[in-house]
Amino acid sequence: MTERRIALVLLAAGRASRFGGGKLSALLAGKPVIAHAAAATAALPLAQRILVAAPGVPDLPGFTRIALDPPDAPQSRSLALGLAAVQGADAVLIALADMPLVPAQHFAAMLDRFDGDRLTSICGAQPMPPALLGGQHFPALMALTGDRGASALLRDAPCLALTPEQALDIDTPEDLARAEALLPPPSALRAATSPGGEGST
Repeated sequence: MTERRIALVLLAAGRASRFGGGKLSALLAGKPVIAHAAAATAALPLAQRILVAAPGVPDLPGFTRIALDPPDAPQSRSLALGLAAVQGADAVLIALADMPLVPAQHFAAMLDRFDGDRLTSICGAQPMPPALLGGQHFPALMALTGDRGASALLRDAPCLALTPEQALDIDTPEDLARAEALLPPPSALRAATSPGGEGST
């Protein structure tokens, strides 16, 4: 069986008005919020990585950056711009840069389970990104309008569960503080992986 070519489209073009601006560059456990989504997808065997970003959003190594045009366009425009940059992929993995607590294992499980059609994440009864859609759905994704994203296409799709903590998106400074409390501090991570630390043998 031919291996699927999957492109990642990471959406990072929100206005962040409830946060007061700059939420994706705000520090979370010692690194920008956007860097957590990039790290969680770093080991995936992806054919392409595309970042659709607003001005002021940090660049990500290994990502092709696409600017949202116009800057105040809705999420459907971000998605369309990302898909337009996809080259020769059989499917697209859609993720949000302001969901920093989705674990790498969840992304890996999605790729493992994907059958070429549709697969979404879910928290409670709510389908949400990250989501995977095959190329047959690209025209419908490109035709979306407003801020609905791909939810209409994913309503009856197979799903993988996220906990409420993993599904946390950063909309306000209070959300960032909650995410900070859910993650170990950078000093603890360094100690666990350094020689003589708890994670050493």
